Amino acid sequence: MWSSSHIAGGNAAYVEDMYERYLRDPNSVEVQWRDYFEKLPPVNGGGADVPHSTIQENFILMARQRQTTRPIQASSVSSDHERKQVQVLRLISAFRIRGHQQAVIDPLGVMKREEFPDLTLAYHGLNEADLDTDFQTSTLFIGKEHASLREIYDALKATYCEAIGVEYMHIPQTEERRWFQSRMESVRSRPEVGVEAKLHLLERLTAAEGLEKYLGTKFPGTKRFGLEGGESLIPMLDEIIQRSGSYGAKELVIGMAHRGRLNVLVNILGKKPGDLFDEFEGKRLVERGSGDVKYHQGFSSNVMTPGGEVHLALMFNPSHLEIVPP
Repeated sequence: MWSSSHIAGGNAAYVEDMYERYLRDPNSVEVQWRDYFEKLPPVNGGGADVPHSTIQENFILMARQRQTTRPIQASSVSSDHERKQVQVLRLISAFRIRGHQQAVIDPLGVMKREEFPDLTLAYHGLNEADLDTDFQTSTLFIGKEHASLREIYDALKATYCEAIGVEYMHIPQTEERRWFQSRMESVRSRPEVGVEAKLHLLERLTAAEGLEKYLGTKFPGTKRFGLEGGESLIPMLDEIIQRSGSYGAKELVIGMAHRGRLNVLVNILGKKPGDLFDEFEGKRLVERGSGDVKYHQGFSSNVMTPGGEVHLALMFNPSHLEIVPP
């Protein structure tokens, strides 16, 4: 029975993740799980459990301070400042988990964003009177071990709730999560980009937008699954390819759906625009069996990167194909 149970050993990681979510917010899990966790008896007569991520961060904090480690329980906090220190760690954890859901990703301001109480000071037992109080920053990449709550709170909002949102706390590997945290928090999600790099990004965006505008003007009403609104795909793919090449990659295979394929064919794989225009005008026939229309076709080419030549291949995508085999 236990081997097939939902709480069998093989599901330990899943159950632990569900319990962690329950500890942070009981309403974030299904009612069946909530009922199950609520009925769990206290361990050795201890107090209410706390999120395990908070305990782990406390151990890291104590290791930095070279203090003797001891179990962390809600009832073990002996002073108001120590209690609030734990709440600050919970605040940091909340932004890492939920901050992306309040990111400003709608430049027109049309979308109404949901408010999340656990991203507020009050939810964690903190208030404006604490803003100028210094706390340990623990694992937060803010450049110093102590900072005022104001600095910590502003850094969290700037990192996770501005124009860039990042969701990564579901990743099981601690090292990978820390990689994201160091890259995002150290620059508050505003990396330094040089003038030359900015000009290259502008050139890629201009090429992507220019192709869509031309096709829309030259062939109005023709189905093409354009990339309007998603032109950033082109500089993103370009950066991935160039960076991969610099690390030694020799071949990249791309599988994608209809939207934006024509733009990727021209601006990433280097298909001649003239050949694409001929296909729109019916001057070039698509090979039977290789792809039924122009936005289903594949292509391959070689591009130069800082690490040498890389072979690119965009797989054919016949109608309703959902999986591209390796």
